[in-house]
Amino acid sequence: MNTQIEDKGAVVLIEVHEDRLDAHNSGELKTLMLGLFDEGKNNMIIDLKDVRFVDSSGLGSLVSGFKNASARNGNLKLSGLQPQVRSMFELTRLHRVFEIFPDAEEALTSF
Repeated sequence: MNTQIEDKGAVVLIEVHEDRLDAHNSGELKTLMLGLFDEGKNNMIIDLKDVRFVDSSGLGSLVSGFKNASARNGNLKLSGLQPQVRSMFELTRLHRVFEIFPDAEEALTSF
């Protein structure tokens, strides 16, 4: 999976540089997040500005990350959702679970 990870102090920004977040690569994202949680990094922003499609596996990995962050008194926020991805979050009502921001900069200021 093509990602870029930036440490922003108390927050880690993970930019996902893939067209799709699906069964083929969502496990890698989940593993990446678990590794960061193990390092004590409990506040994350997942920037999905390049992602144009998310399936149930992709949503599952993000929900897993959200639950892990919450269990560690942290937070996982999303930014840069494309219209198709946003509609998937609305369809599954996950837009009520996640804090979603137009871009990573806005998400950063919310911490």
